[in-house]
Amino acid sequence: MAADAPSPEARPAPSARRWLRHLSVTNISVIYVEIVLVIIFSIWAPDTFPTLTTMKSVLTGSAVPGLMALALVVPLSARLFDLSIGNAMGLSNLLVAWLLVNHTWGVVPAVLFTLVAGVGMGLLNGLIVVNAKIDSFIGTLATGSLFATVGSILSDQSIIGGQLGGSFGKIATTSWFGITVPVYVMVLVAALIWYFQKYTVTGRRVYALGYNPRGSELIGIRAKRLKVASLVVAGLVGAVAGILLASSVSSGSPDIGPPYLLNAYAAVFLGATQFGGRFNAWGAVFAVILLNTGINGIFLVGGPAWAQSMFTGLVLLLALGVSSLEQAIRVRAWVRAKARTHPLPVLDGPPDSSGESDTASPTSVRP
Repeated sequence: MAADAPSPEARPAPSARRWLRHLSVTNISVIYVEIVLVIIFSIWAPDTFPTLTTMKSVLTGSAVPGLMALALVVPLSARLFDLSIGNAMGLSNLLVAWLLVNHTWGVVPAVLFTLVAGVGMGLLNGLIVVNAKIDSFIGTLATGSLFATVGSILSDQSIIGGQLGGSFGKIATTSWFGITVPVYVMVLVAALIWYFQKYTVTGRRVYALGYNPRGSELIGIRAKRLKVASLVVAGLVGAVAGILLASSVSSGSPDIGPPYLLNAYAAVFLGATQFGGRFNAWGAVFAVILLNTGINGIFLVGGPAWAQSMFTGLVLLLALGVSSLEQAIRVRAWVRAKARTHPLPVLDGPPDSSGESDTASPTSVRP
């Protein structure tokens, strides 16, 4: 047996195995697919796609969808669906414009008030889901309707005005090294969520709550507080996205938020199959960039408008399929590992003439 064992030189070093695992297709497939998309669209539209302008457009266009996806990372890690995030973002977008244009508030007070409103929307979701014990899918769907109603009360049409330009408009148009501020905000929020989930006790408890809610409560994790806090985080990040969107398009609209919902869920579920196979910030960001690359590429090659929605839907279905397949593979690997460490007993010899096997003999059982 010693002769059959591989020599130490033949075995890959631990660091090499770790890098191979990190660079595997199952771990960072979104990056490989992004490279393939870039190559395809560069060949298909060589004059318009492979340019610095297109790259900046993809990054800038990924900022608000990226923040929407990041808003869902923490609640989904706690096994909570927030279907109100689109309407919450839309209400934030309308609210900041309403305060600036209709009530001539200053930029700082209007932004701060909108952020507080985002926290309030997340807190309302948390109270309904946790205290009223309503399923998050149904509860946030109802609150989303409430947010849409409030937006319609504030204004039934888009709000535009000079107050949305100037210092407020510079929030989204200011750039450093060719990259606009919303992109930096998206990266900053992603870094904060990544650090929270990976290096804080509370972040790991959120993961534990998502994996096993009942078991988490039994070991002393305050599940109710974590659920409310995760929905508050979603409301706050959604408000940030709404403010940046209002600054970018110089208007506030009551129905601008819901179209972002599908892309956000597609990105966060696709990102959950990357970088370790669970809901994480960087997976969501790279998934948003992938989706935006595909949408921009379809537009530049002259594809129909429905092709962009179809691309997003197909990516979401693919992400869910890959996630289910990956989970099945992990379960099978776990079962095989258990079978190797605790094999079932094997019977020696055929049964005797009486039809009974010799299982009574201790020597008839071998590992």
